[in-house]
Amino acid sequence: MLTGRSADQREGQTPMEKKDLMKDMSDRFSEMSKSQKMIASYILDHYEEAVFMTAAKLGEALHISESTVVRFALMLGYDGYPEFQKALESWVKERLSGVQRMGVKYAGRSQLEVITSVMQSDKDKIQDTIDHLEPTAFETAVDIILRAKKVYISGIRSCEPLADFLCFYLNMMRGDVACIKTTSMSETFEQMLRIGEKDAFIGISFPRYSMRTLKAMEFANDRNAKVICLTDSIHSPMCMYSSCNLFAKSNMVSIVDSLVAPLSVINALVVAMCLKRPAEVKESLHTLEEVWNSYQVYLKDEINFIEEEPMLSYPLSKESVRKKGRKKK
Repeated sequence: MLTGRSADQREGQTPMEKKDLMKDMSDRFSEMSKSQKMIASYILDHYEEAVFMTAAKLGEALHISESTVVRFALMLGYDGYPEFQKALESWVKERLSGVQRMGVKYAGRSQLEVITSVMQSDKDKIQDTIDHLEPTAFETAVDIILRAKKVYISGIRSCEPLADFLCFYLNMMRGDVACIKTTSMSETFEQMLRIGEKDAFIGISFPRYSMRTLKAMEFANDRNAKVICLTDSIHSPMCMYSSCNLFAKSNMVSIVDSLVAPLSVINALVVAMCLKRPAEVKESLHTLEEVWNSYQVYLKDEINFIEEEPMLSYPLSKESVRKKGRKKK
């Protein structure tokens, strides 16, 4: 970490050490004051904008004093905010040069070699997740979700597909599931207005961590709801407001986040819930199957032809057939 190093020592840092600026903030997040957490969360969530902001502008954006921002830089071991800003600039340049790094890594490789390399990397992340996922935490998460009166789910940016996937299957199995859909912090709270101690909240966030998800988890925790987080490590700020932590490996692969391991954990959650409540799941799926059959949902998607007539000309349901018959009479 940067704390305790002199300026000369920091000047001698390697590019790899400089790139750990965000990790250093995440590691020390639990030690920070409320204002410092606001600064760290903002930088983690908006580093493209923050890198161009002076201490005064950053303070203005967060409604805190310039001196608080300066003390934040000093707390991390920098001589002042300008030095911290230079370190942030170096980190951003390293992050945004992912396309170039990808070109170097895969230059001259065949398409098959690229596929093999990427998939092997995903395979390694799944194995790492298997090795470090805590079975007790997993079991607790399953019980919380099944017992909750209502389940709220939040995933922002690249984590949004994970939230949607989990929401889809939970709705099929148990109902009363709300996926938070908004780009506004105030609307997030509005959608969670009635969350209480009988409910559960699932926050999904990986670096760079989402300030909106973090605040939603804090709100859920303040309302005494059971809070579950799916994130990358114990150092994640998401763990601050969670009573149950599920960790999945999700490092950068070239210019995109690998979501394979987190998605695998979600798959495991869904399967475990099905095994714990087989009768309820069977009943829900049976009802859904009847709806599909009644309204020919999947038959229509395939646009097959039966007796020279396209399926699209068929009525939507048995009720439609009866109504059509009455009109002919």
